Amino acid sequence: MNESESIEYKAIITDDVCKEVIAFANTNGGTLFIGIDDKGNKIGLKNINESYTRLTNIVRDTIFPDITMFICYELIDEKIIKVNVTEGSCKPYFLKQKGMKPSGIYVRQGTSSTQASWDQIRLLIKNTDGDSFESTRSLYQDLTFSFADSEFGSRNIIFSKEKYVSLGIWNTDMHLYTNLALLLSDQCQHSIKVAVFSDAANTVFIDRREFDGSIFKQLHETYNYLMLNNRTVSEIRGLDRFDLEDYPPEAIREALLNALIHRDYSFSGSIIININAKRMEIINLGGLLPGLLPKDIMAGISQPRNAKLAQIFFRLKHIEAYGTGIRRIFDLYSNSNILPEIAISENTFRMILPNRNYLRNSKDDMPAVKDTVIKPQMQSILDYLSKNKTITDQEIMSLLDIRKTRAYYITKQMVEFGLIHSQGRGQNKVYMLNNANNNKI
Repeated sequence: MNESESIEYKAIITDDVCKEVIAFANTNGGTLFIGIDDKGNKIGLKNINESYTRLTNIVRDTIFPDITMFICYELIDEKIIKVNVTEGSCKPYFLKQKGMKPSGIYVRQGTSSTQASWDQIRLLIKNTDGDSFESTRSLYQDLTFSFADSEFGSRNIIFSKEKYVSLGIWNTDMHLYTNLALLLSDQCQHSIKVAVFSDAANTVFIDRREFDGSIFKQLHETYNYLMLNNRTVSEIRGLDRFDLEDYPPEAIREALLNALIHRDYSFSGSIIININAKRMEIINLGGLLPGLLPKDIMAGISQPRNAKLAQIFFRLKHIEAYGTGIRRIFDLYSNSNILPEIAISENTFRMILPNRNYLRNSKDDMPAVKDTVIKPQMQSILDYLSKNKTITDQEIMSLLDIRKTRAYYITKQMVEFGLIHSQGRGQNKVYMLNNANNNKI
């Protein structure tokens, strides 16, 4: 028989023999004959007992995971060793000394055993471990956790090797780190890219940053940078000063956490955050999981793509409960005339946070009052004024059954958009229709 994809000849035993065994186990199995040269001539081994012992020791000590259960040895003519290797169930198998990387992993291609590519290694892992990214063995095993250790320590939670298994970052069967460990590690391969633009079309850059390392490090550094771009606009009303930030800080936090927890890390692309004068967009890879609809998200239904990662964020008190983040973001904008938006495609999830101060600072871009600003509560006030000419804060609270703070926000918006104006101060203050709007009601 000639050498083939499933047959290999070796004249003598060398350390390289384990490469052939690994290649067969990682592919479709095969047979290795030791004591036969490349041309198929039977040479035989001089000391069969010593050769057999050396062979079994090499296979046992240099290959990981344990491959011995997939190998059967057979002696032919008392001078040739036949090694039957079946396809392994814990692929990829690799040289312990090299680790789980191309230099240590071999596959069978034609009559040769060649080093596997990164793509082949990923496929081998996926076929063995399944589609769950966070539970799959990490391609990178030289991991450190300095930032994760600090993050857990800040919450008085122990982060030690004894806890790795319960957290899901260590595969006990194969003694290897998982992809979840990679995300928490200082060597995390994913990143967040933030760009600040001077125009609404996002074409002219003002600044750009990329945050990498442990996702805990990315969380803190990205949030701090976003807050640097979250301006506060002040307004003086009488003796009082009112401050309003462009974006509710908690909304930024919730949107950022949502992107980190729910993104599809099987894609190598970064989380993208775009900021301009009108809005902040946070875009992460990975649309909704099968079976979920946008209305389900708004209803508080949560199906984390990375359940173990979500559990870690929950233990660290970064999130309070599953499924509340999106609803909380919308609630934070309840007193604003523009609400956040969610845009979902097959492979992306985009959260759009509107700049609450944009209309105040850019009157030229103010939308038509009739089309987009008048809300039911505003219309009720306008209807009341069309009949009664004036209305007080107390009458607004009674008319709409709301509290003083909510009444303030509504009247403030109506004044900004030219619907009404006020006269007097304190208890004597009343609101009246602007003459220009009498015909628009």
